[in-house]
Amino acid sequence: MELEELSVVEKAAMLSGGSEWDSRGNARADIPSFVMSDGPHGVRRQLGEGDHLGIGASKPATCFPTAGTVANSWDPALAEEMGEALGSEAHDLDVNVLLGPGLNIKRNPLCGRNFEYYSEDPIVAGRMAAGLIRGIQSNGISACPKHFAVNSQELRRQASNSVVDERTMRELYLTGFEIAVREAKPLTIMTSYNEINGVYAHENKHLLQEILRDEWGFDGMVVSDWGGSNSAVAAVKAGGSLEMPSPGFTSVRELEGAVKAGTLSEADLNARAAEVAKIAAATKLVGVGRNDLLKDEVAAAHHEVARKVAESSSVLLKNDNATLPFKAGTRVAVIGDMAATARYQGSGSSKVNATKEENILEEVKNVEGLVLAGYEQGYDRQGKADRVLVEDAVALAGKDNVDVVLAVVGLDERSESEGLDRSTMAIPQVQNDLVEALKGTGKPIVIVLVAGSPVELPWIDDVAAVLYVGLSGQAGASATVRALTGEVNPSGHLAETWPVRYEDCPSSGWYPAIGRDAIYREGPFVGYRYYETAGVPVRFPFGYGLSYSKFTYSAATAGEKGVDVMVGNDSDVAGSAVVQLYVRGPQGGVLRPDRELKGFAKVSLAAHESKSVHIDFDRYTFRHFDVACNEWKTESGEWTLMVGDNAEHLPLSIPLTVAGDIEPVAADVALGHYLIGHVKEVTDAEMAILFGHEVVAPGKPVTFDVNDPIMSWVDSKGFVARTVAKMLTKQEAKIRQKTGAPDLNTLFILNMPPRAMSKMTQGMVDSAMVDAIVKIANGHTFRGLGGVIAGFFRNQSANRRTARELNND
Repeated sequence: MELEELSVVEKAAMLSGGSEWDSRGNARADIPSFVMSDGPHGVRRQLGEGDHLGIGASKPATCFPTAGTVANSWDPALAEEMGEALGSEAHDLDVNVLLGPGLNIKRNPLCGRNFEYYSEDPIVAGRMAAGLIRGIQSNGISACPKHFAVNSQELRRQASNSVVDERTMRELYLTGFEIAVREAKPLTIMTSYNEINGVYAHENKHLLQEILRDEWGFDGMVVSDWGGSNSAVAAVKAGGSLEMPSPGFTSVRELEGAVKAGTLSEADLNARAAEVAKIAAATKLVGVGRNDLLKDEVAAAHHEVARKVAESSSVLLKNDNATLPFKAGTRVAVIGDMAATARYQGSGSSKVNATKEENILEEVKNVEGLVLAGYEQGYDRQGKADRVLVEDAVALAGKDNVDVVLAVVGLDERSESEGLDRSTMAIPQVQNDLVEALKGTGKPIVIVLVAGSPVELPWIDDVAAVLYVGLSGQAGASATVRALTGEVNPSGHLAETWPVRYEDCPSSGWYPAIGRDAIYREGPFVGYRYYETAGVPVRFPFGYGLSYSKFTYSAATAGEKGVDVMVGNDSDVAGSAVVQLYVRGPQGGVLRPDRELKGFAKVSLAAHESKSVHIDFDRYTFRHFDVACNEWKTESGEWTLMVGDNAEHLPLSIPLTVAGDIEPVAADVALGHYLIGHVKEVTDAEMAILFGHEVVAPGKPVTFDVNDPIMSWVDSKGFVARTVAKMLTKQEAKIRQKTGAPDLNTLFILNMPPRAMSKMTQGMVDSAMVDAIVKIANGHTFRGLGGVIAGFFRNQSANRRTARELNND
């Protein structure tokens, strides 16, 4: 039977999940169900019914470095190799659609999920994501880039409205997705929880139809984030194919009713069902069992891949007096709880049950050429002050048989998680106190820094060397020690700027938004686009990374197709350089940051070797989005091309005359502070010019609706709703303090709007019951409870009728 011959209710049923991780198939049309699983840096194939927060047990799988770490490799080919391994494991663990990579722009360093995202720059994010997608899909598995789009904070993530001007959205927040879609052709893409300019992502026709499909040529399936669908009918109209997880039959009835009422065309229903059926056919697995596990030889081989990725992604931030690599026979005191108990991934839905674990202490103990002089914990993992731990560490470091102190510090498990933004850019104070105390020993201190995003470094001038390893995956410890001993030459470069302090960040004054509207008032001035334009000093610039080699750049030339530059390794050590191309627009042109990355290449050089490196121009190099005519344009005139190894150090500069399709158009003087990048001083009037309209954030709601999160009920007039919100808030804080890890279930509930209850309860709650729950939030407790009870029985009866209809009873 052909898909179009199915009944309306059968086709509607295909557009929502059958369980937490499975789609609904249709036996009459020979359309199998398929399995989706989290997988940005490892397959989280859950056992049993599962959950979407990474809490329940899952099959063992390789935990690769997180996206924020892999991006520091600046190596799309390496990302593709990692993707091949990921896709292979997905296949062997009976997963059809792997939910990753995440490539949202890192707007602010405090976003709790930044470790899952690649970069503050769309060129890096898009190219790295494209590599991973190609690798994953080479196994007959669908990748699923996410979260589309403009998703920058975890607070209120299901009830937040990202308010952004069109040009900034197109050039900064969507270009990475565009690159991934055009270059790698993912079969699936996941929408974000938030609204974009007042319309939920999963029902946003401008995003899903006009841009994604019509402009970029995407022809695959659009799946909601788990619980991220708002209206099933609006989603189908706009281009949303599948809502997950299972909402029971609530959405099925809504879609069937809309078709009968004439408010939804059956052609739209057919189109969305065909997109789901296409994934089922394209990813059909043969000879794989639902309970199959990885073979030992596969796990061992992929552990080596994970180590290779980690080795290429570590960033040498400081190396005074060539302290690193350690010389043979160096006597090392290892200090830090994270040296003995590794932290190599973040918390939340991406958390992987690793096939193997390493730690730096054991790797130092076992490596040839180093002498382990001793180990001390140094600090309490949960941040509790403990004078004895510090004194013991200082005593060890001060011993005569210690040549160097290796201190492993960074962010703990509470700091970086889905559902929770960081409250500070600082690492725990007890760790800063430890480094300060170690300074008094007079021994050189080498820091191994563990964190998924930038941190403040108050002790940077007091240590000899810093190796930033990020969240480096299950093989990160051995990769780290190989870098410390020189077996590996660090070649990573930062894919995001590290400010001196959080207050220097362009959005620090309004991030995260505590109300419904998250206004992106900084416009395009994010990351280095802000720091380099406004002249704000940073700790480490975008693209920065040291090496045990020394590289020089010379003889840059520009032609019609790209830039050529000679890169030389002037040292006795083989290494890899990351060549970066930035452009500056013509004088008198549209508003732009001072410089923007437009291409890069990673090149390996033997000692004293030189190579010519070519970086192509492409559709992204010179364009800007013209809002007035809703088209991409290129300004004619003299552009400046700059080449170097980070956004600040660009020793080569080349003028290039570009024949565009418009003459330079001067930016409106009414943009004021935007013209010089001083976004912290931007007035509301200047912001209105950027946005093309006045932007006013709404105040706290007086009356709650279905899209106000549970956390907002703390201001409810109703005692019951207010008590529920306060109890949940206290419970989460208590559990986090006690366990050292966030309570993801409670955080999800607090950030969840009531309408998500009809999407996350497998049909136990329908939209009428949600309306009744909202009455409780508005102080009408008994009327609301009555509506919930009556609605429950009506919903159960309706579910039984729909089930009989689907079964053709």
